[in-house]
Amino acid sequence: MLDLSIHHRQGDFALHADLSVGEGLTALFGASGSGKTTLINLVAGLIRPEQGHIRFSGETWSDGSMFIAPHRRRIGYVFQEGRLFPHMTVLQNLRYGERLLPRTERREDLDRISSLLGITDLLDRRPAHLSGGEKQRVALGRALMASPKLLLMDEPLSALDSGLKAQILPYIERIRDDFGVPILYVSHSVEEVARLATSVVTFDRGKASAVGRPDEALAAVMHASGDLPAGNFIEAEISGHHVEDGLTEARSTAGPLLLRRTHLAVGTRVRVFVPVSDIVVATEPTEGLSALNRLSGHLITVEEGKGPSVILTVDCHGQRLVAEVTRRSWRQLALEAGKPVHLLFKTVSIASEGMYREIKD
Repeated sequence: MLDLSIHHRQGDFALHADLSVGEGLTALFGASGSGKTTLINLVAGLIRPEQGHIRFSGETWSDGSMFIAPHRRRIGYVFQEGRLFPHMTVLQNLRYGERLLPRTERREDLDRISSLLGITDLLDRRPAHLSGGEKQRVALGRALMASPKLLLMDEPLSALDSGLKAQILPYIERIRDDFGVPILYVSHSVEEVARLATSVVTFDRGKASAVGRPDEALAAVMHASGDLPAGNFIEAEISGHHVEDGLTEARSTAGPLLLRRTHLAVGTRVRVFVPVSDIVVATEPTEGLSALNRLSGHLITVEEGKGPSVILTVDCHGQRLVAEVTRRSWRQLALEAGKPVHLLFKTVSIASEGMYREIKD
């Protein structure tokens, strides 16, 4: 749907991108200064590329001979900060983008948007009287009320603490799943990408790499950089709820998983993200520990890391997981390829509010 092939230079920095992006939420992932925000500003029309083209649904937005102005591209843009108009109420901010459209092109409903984002009770307030999370929800609403063809989000959660991020993430999921508007989402948070993305574009010093699944794309960028993966992705299916314990159970190829309580229905497929740093490795079945998640497998590879650590790749019934141990643990446990091991991690390592996303067909 979005097709672009561009080369753009700003000072000493050069951006190269040759991409085709479709439906769903495509995360633009990479280190700060790698070109993510530059790319979405080019797509938005805030910057004109030096060379190449940008097309959306067959319409040319930019090439060597023409350039469509930003307001004619029908794009919704959500910035790191809400950037609401301080002199306007929430209602007036929401209506701002809508009023630029002919009535025949207005497809969104104020009641639906305000209800979806939980801001119905805020309509009469001004931005100065809103919390950080409320401002971001209003900013999301303003972008949606413009009935955009494409939604751009530039690290919309980076200015929020972990509690507010957990509150906003479900709203972004609803937008992704319910509105049918393709989204480009800038982030350098593995956890956000794991939960939200249907595909990923990775950036490295101005070079944008091909679109891929979140687990495959993030693993590839970590491997190319020589860095230890930040975590493991496990696809699973919700199999039950233990209300009295505040837990949700899920089935995966690697084995059963216990998550913090979630309200997802039994049968829902999810992608679980388990941080490498949270995994404990044992060579014998271990009792008397609080870690409820215990997966068994055998070592495939043992690699010495850059620092004082050793990186283990473990096959858990066909699911490959990565763990990290110290060199002392490596020697004491006599870890080598083929040896049976057990991977232990707490339920809080895969907390439902930040570490999973529903997988849509």
